Amino acid sequence: MEKRLRIDKIVGKEDTAAHYGSGLLPVFATPGMIALMEKSAHLLAKSLLSEEEDTVGIEINVRHIRATPMGAKVYAEAILVKQEAKRFIFEIRAYDEKGEIGNGTHVRYMISPTKFMEKLF
Repeated sequence: MEKRLRIDKIVGKEDTAAHYGSGLLPVFATPGMIALMEKSAHLLAKSLLSEEEDTVGIEINVRHIRATPMGAKVYAEAILVKQEAKRFIFEIRAYDEKGEIGNGTHVRYMISPTKFMEKLF
């Protein structure tokens, strides 16, 4: 059975290009869209792991193909395409009420949060 997860939201001021600094317009920012897509993949991966495991994003390739105004309903969906040992490979897509607004791929890597954080210091 195909594994997928969807996250819905309303585009708020904090999600706009003007807020992120990635542009001046009050439209759904590319960084905001990518964050929503990545969150859907993270939550899907997390649902497949034990409490002691998590994943980190290691690669993302995304196209933002259409603008979405502030106040619009949007959603992102992650579909698990393949798992290779500790690597999770996702197809990610974002939509608004008019259709697809972005698509791409995302790779996450399984980690132990404790060991991961210990390596940082």
